Amino acid sequence: MEEPSVSPHRVTQLLQQWSHGDDSALADLTPLVYEELRRLAHHYMEGQRPNHTLQTTALVNEAYLRLADQTNPSWQNRAHFFAVAARAMRQIVVDYARSQRSQKRGGGALKVELDEAAIVSPAESQEIVDLHEALERLATLDSRKAQVVELKYFGGLNYDEMAEVLKISRVTVRRDWEFARLWLYTELHDTA
Repeated sequence: MEEPSVSPHRVTQLLQQWSHGDDSALADLTPLVYEELRRLAHHYMEGQRPNHTLQTTALVNEAYLRLADQTNPSWQNRAHFFAVAARAMRQIVVDYARSQRSQKRGGGALKVELDEAAIVSPAESQEIVDLHEALERLATLDSRKAQVVELKYFGGLNYDEMAEVLKISRVTVRRDWEFARLWLYTELHDTA
């Protein structure tokens, strides 16, 4: 993830003010985190196939709405906020994929209305659901490793940011990532 264009301390300060009921802090925070959320969504979408049609703007807008709609948020800091954003983006993508799988008709694609159209093909929806289910299985074995995958893959956080969110060392985060990546690859490509 690129270096944030705004001081992480300023974002943390506004998040804490918002957590304590200062709604004006949310108004000041919005333009600061929105661009960061766009970068996260763009980072996530870059990892998808070139013909993936879920739009970055639709993903970030839906994630932002979910984050801003929380009652009594208790943000610890900037990294915590973006970790929650990563989880929201993951759930949005999985929800769309599941809705695609549940459709009986549609000519191979389902149009999902947000503020823009977001289309997920049946093949993409199956891959997304498979990844989600594998990640859920990993979480039952080792929840921290599953969190590392979520933060890196869906949130675009770097090792230092993940270490801050999870309150573990950078080396441990790297080891968890390497293990989880291999475990997921094996899980998703096992033909037996």
